[in-house]
Amino acid sequence: MSIELLTLLFFLALFIFLFLGLPLPFVLGGVSVIFIYFTWGPQAFYMVAAQTWGAMNKFTLVAIPLFIFMAMILEKSGVANDLYDMMYLWFGPVSGGLAIGTVVICAIFAAMCGISGAAVVSMGTIALPSMLRRNYDKLLAVGCINSGGGWGILIPPSVIMILYALISGESVGKLFAGGVIPGLLLLVLVSSYIAIRCYFQPHLGPALPPEERGDWKKKMAAFKAVLLPAIIVIMVLGSIIGGITTPTEAAAMGVLGSLISALVYRQLTWKLVVQACIRTLRLTGMIMWILFGAYCFSAAYHGMGAPLFIEHIMAYIPGGPWGTIIFIQVVIFILAMVMDPAGIMMITVPIFLPFVKAHGFDPLWFGILFTINMEIGYMTPPFGFNLFYLKAIVPPSITMGDIYRSVIPFTIVESTGLAIVMIFPKIATWLPYAVFG
Repeated sequence: MSIELLTLLFFLALFIFLFLGLPLPFVLGGVSVIFIYFTWGPQAFYMVAAQTWGAMNKFTLVAIPLFIFMAMILEKSGVANDLYDMMYLWFGPVSGGLAIGTVVICAIFAAMCGISGAAVVSMGTIALPSMLRRNYDKLLAVGCINSGGGWGILIPPSVIMILYALISGESVGKLFAGGVIPGLLLLVLVSSYIAIRCYFQPHLGPALPPEERGDWKKKMAAFKAVLLPAIIVIMVLGSIIGGITTPTEAAAMGVLGSLISALVYRQLTWKLVVQACIRTLRLTGMIMWILFGAYCFSAAYHGMGAPLFIEHIMAYIPGGPWGTIIFIQVVIFILAMVMDPAGIMMITVPIFLPFVKAHGFDPLWFGILFTINMEIGYMTPPFGFNLFYLKAIVPPSITMGDIYRSVIPFTIVESTGLAIVMIFPKIATWLPYAVFG
């Protein structure tokens, strides 16, 4: 059977089972095992087992449950409440200020933990009711939380970057450093969009009335809310950049920082730790099963002759090397609307990365582009994770249709940020090479 027909049947089977609602890991693993059996015979199972065992034996993977546990503790520690009180005082007097303050807090949360759900849930329960009470436009309020909440996988530390490092062989530390400036760029772009729109349409984000604005004494006192988050960021990123710890060891430092925060806010209880452990086990188990299935997929598709087939297809893409990069980003963007980011990465990176390198592009830069695209995927319909996190916590007056519509302008803004990083690669590569050489 030709590779063209095998590819058609292979992906058709994958998408049919996915749209039937079967879990992604079992679809990836099950379809791959069936196809590899009929392509190579029973001996191919040894290859799948060897690849999976080799992947699970990597020390870097230990960072994933640590960063998730850190996020689970921070979500309940009380840090977000104090951060929001500070942003309320400083940004509230400006039109759209509460929305801008919310995305700033999302960026701070992203710098403390490696997943997006913590910021979305925290801001959805703290900032959203506050904005709605002050007559903020519901689409603007929901959209800013949706957008900023996804930065947890771009602004380091990031679980998705750890997975990319495992596949590509890139340094986790360099990837973390590479996400800093693009993350700040997206923060500036989204904040500017909110400020400009609310300047011309003040009714979308009314400024706080004078009686609710704090004096300078209160504003300066509120800065203490940044102290603990700053300590956690220094413990995690500072220890990596300073060469004190590996990224995996830095994850343990982050867990220590999160536990200290919960202790300071008097939220550290045995119940909190048990709940965080259970949620960490669930999320880590989901990611590990996706990895198992994805390695089966990679082994099966490569065994069918995928590299030569993909190379043949890439030869027909117009625009040369840049046409290839744009085509890859479009494919990833479409997949991110319907699939889990970890699954997309495990499927597409082994296929696309050789062509990125062959065209002379920096795989580190490509990794940052990939992560930004995944971050946008977290907020785009129909299956973006942040959409469902929000739906679980918004009031009944906000429908799923409202949540879908709220992401449109923010998706355009963040896609503009992606384009800027594509056009100016130094945005992603300058800091990693300046720090690590």
